[in-house]
Amino acid sequence: MSTVALFLHSGRPDAIGLGLDLARWLADRDHVVVVGSPEEAALLASLGGVPVPADVPGAAVDLVVAVGGDGTMLRATRRAVAGDADVLGVNLGQLGYLAEVEPGSWEAALNDYFAGRHGIAERLLLASHLAGIDGHEVPGGLRLPPALNEVVIEKQAMSRTVRLGVSIDGEFFTSYVADGVIIATPTGSTAYSLSARGPVVAPTHRALILTAVSPHSLFDRSLVLEPFSTVEVAVLGDRPAGVAVDGDHIRVLSAGATVTVTADERPARFVTFGGRDFHRILKTKFGLNDR
Repeated sequence: MSTVALFLHSGRPDAIGLGLDLARWLADRDHVVVVGSPEEAALLASLGGVPVPADVPGAAVDLVVAVGGDGTMLRATRRAVAGDADVLGVNLGQLGYLAEVEPGSWEAALNDYFAGRHGIAERLLLASHLAGIDGHEVPGGLRLPPALNEVVIEKQAMSRTVRLGVSIDGEFFTSYVADGVIIATPTGSTAYSLSARGPVVAPTHRALILTAVSPHSLFDRSLVLEPFSTVEVAVLGDRPAGVAVDGDHIRVLSAGATVTVTADERPARFVTFGGRDFHRILKTKFGLNDR
């Protein structure tokens, strides 16, 4: 018997309906089922069937199943890492980079998973800490949630840039007057980093990718760093910056605040069945098959 947490795209009726099917299937096989939030629990309850409680943060889980797109996978991955669990994605709608299973194949996928007929693809995560915030220090820095895609330090005013100082492994590298700085994982190289002209890196690679967003500089290239590198970004000047993790705004940073980013000791563990290929997905996403 396993404990399975379902994370559903609450804005999509097809995700809620499929979540109910998953909950019934799992309960019929004596697995313990929870869902990612009270909102998702209420939506499932409105459809009838087995009652499914909301997940309790910190409780033990064995498998996290995400039903939706890459955004749902990001939320599910954060929970899985906290609970040392595997992540299985059921993709709805557009072709995604992260979700492994199509809607019509979830039952076969779960049967294979519980029978041990699957692989695990480990993805690098980012660990980040804040220091110099609100005029006081937190011992060891204020730890941010793990990032599967990126940590971003960026401007707050639409029409203004921000000045950021970047150090690598304790040595000052340069300061950027820019819209922001992105520290991305290989998984995140096809997200915000790509739109800022960052490189595409195979998602199972281990590296940190540093990209400035619209820098006022002759040097506007990304850096692909060793996975054991430490990147520190300091807010310089008098313009505040914001820090975001995987698209979630965390807080505003004043001058003197620093964000330190390293590879997390814990990887994300994605369940795979050998049917997806990153290069094929990339070609489809960008229409490269037609060229």
